[in-house]
Amino acid sequence: MTEHNNGVTVAFALDFLDFKCHNLMLSLEPPQFITSAFTEFGKWMDGWETRRKRTPGHDWCIIQLGVPGLIHGFDVDTSFFTGNHSPYISIQAGCLDQEPPFTLEGDRTGMAASDSQMAAVAKLGSEVWPELVSVSQLQPGYSDCCHNYFKVSFSRRVTHLRLNMYPDGGIARLRVYGVGLRDWSSVSTNQDIDLVALTNGGVCLGYSDAHFGHPRNMIGLGRAANMADGWETARRLDRPKKLQADQRGILQVPGWEWAVFRLGHPGLISSVEVDTNHFKGNFPDSCRIEACTLTPEEKAQCISSRWNSGKWRVLLPPQKLRPHHIHRYGKMELKLSHPVTHVRLIIAPDGGISRLRLWGRPIPFAATLASKKWTVSKL
Repeated sequence: MTEHNNGVTVAFALDFLDFKCHNLMLSLEPPQFITSAFTEFGKWMDGWETRRKRTPGHDWCIIQLGVPGLIHGFDVDTSFFTGNHSPYISIQAGCLDQEPPFTLEGDRTGMAASDSQMAAVAKLGSEVWPELVSVSQLQPGYSDCCHNYFKVSFSRRVTHLRLNMYPDGGIARLRVYGVGLRDWSSVSTNQDIDLVALTNGGVCLGYSDAHFGHPRNMIGLGRAANMADGWETARRLDRPKKLQADQRGILQVPGWEWAVFRLGHPGLISSVEVDTNHFKGNFPDSCRIEACTLTPEEKAQCISSRWNSGKWRVLLPPQKLRPHHIHRYGKMELKLSHPVTHVRLIIAPDGGISRLRLWGRPIPFAATLASKKWTVSKL
C-alpha cells in the first residue's frame, strides 16, 4: 500500500534525528547513499534513524496508510544502514474511525516527541494493537541482505501501523503490500463511486504486457504525475508495415494488449474515463472494455487460462483515442445494464494509458450473480 506512495504518512514518531529523513522511509524512490552528506546532527541517511538510546524503552512510530485495507506482507529495507541498522523490529496494526489529532509542532529535528504528542498517542492504546509481525531480527543494509520480507495473515482492515524498533537504529524504507478495502457500510447504494479505484479495493489480476509501466498504476490516486505513473506496453512487432484504418479512423491491426481488474465491489457501471495524460506520441490508437461476473471458482479458472474466457461481454465498444486527453463515455456508449465484478481493458495495437475510472453504484454480490444471464463476446 505504500508502494505507490498513495498519501501514506508518518503520523507520529517517538524519536528522530531528522524528520525529513523519517518521512523518506516511506518514499517511493529507492534509497541512496551520499558519502559527503552530513547535517548538524551527524551523517545524513536516506531513511529513519534514531539517536543511540540512552534511556529505558525502545523507539517506535505511528504510520497512517495511504490506502486502508488488508495487509499481506512487508519489506523492511535497511539499505546502507550497515553499522547502524535497527537489530529488531515488530509491527502492530490498528483500524481507527477517524484520523488521530497529531500535530508536528514545528521542526523537532534532533528531539524526541513532546509531552502533548505523547499524550495524544496514549489515547490510541497502540501498544496493545494486534501484532502483524512479532519481534524479528533484521539483517544489515548490505545489498545482498538488506530486504527483510515478512508475510502476513491478517483478515481485518487496517488504517494505521505502529513500527517498533528494538531498541533503536535505522530503517531505509518500509513497504506495505496489500489490497485496499473500503468501509462499504458508509457508502450509499445511490452514490456513484469509482468501482475500480485502488482506494476502493480495485486490483489488477492480469495483463499481457507491462514493459514500461504496470497496469495497476491506472487505478491510482489523482491524475498521473508522468508516464511512469501509468500503464505502457512495448511496441507490438506484429503491426502491418503499412497501417490502414476503417471508416471511423480506427487502425486495423491484428494484435492488442490487455489488463484485467477486479472491482473493489460488484457494481453497475454508468460511466467510464480513459485518460492518456502525458502519452503524447505513444498513446494507443483505440481501446475497448469488456466485463463479466465471476464467482471465486470461475476467477481461479480464468487466472489459470490467462483470462482467455468466453465469459466476457462488451461494456464499451472500440473507441478512437487521442493523445494527452481524458476520454469520457456515458450511458449512450456503454452496452451493459447489468452489474459486474471484473473488467478487461483492451488497447490496440499498443501504447500507454495513465488512468482508468469506472464510475457506478455498488450492488450486493448476490444480486450481481442473479443478473448473470448474458450472451458472451470473444476477442
